[in-house]
Amino acid sequence: MLTTLHKQLLNDYQHDFPLSARPYQDIADALGVTEAEVLSAFTELNDNNLISRIGPVIPPNHIGVSALVAMSVPEQHLQTVADIISAYPEVNHNYEREHRFNLWFVVIASDTEHLHAVIDSIERETSYPAMLLPMLDDFFIDLGFKLDLNND
Repeated sequence: MLTTLHKQLLNDYQHDFPLSARPYQDIADALGVTEAEVLSAFTELNDNNLISRIGPVIPPNHIGVSALVAMSVPEQHLQTVADIISAYPEVNHNYEREHRFNLWFVVIASDTEHLHAVIDSIERETSYPAMLLPMLDDFFIDLGFKLDLNND
């Protein structure tokens, strides 16, 4: 059951997250609660898999280098491989696709050498080859959504 605070955090802070030394205190001040309540609510949202991370969305290759990567993984191993890939801090998300190359993910690294080292490590750890997909055009998709959270 989502509390009013959960709903406010989910709806109001997908964009314009405070950039300050104490962003959670800034949120608390704006919502009339304590910083501890904000931190607790975000922890609960994370623990219940309603959020996966709090952080910036940086356009590809503006800081460091990034690559879209695809793998062909048998269905019975897909979740295990996805979990391995998700454990890498350089991977910000992965997703299943209905295609022979059924697992796609984005890798972000400080430089090309680090990027290739991460992909090589993923290939060794999963035993599946990875295909790097070069970016031909840059598209930005705003993944912020207004959630209808008024009805429980």
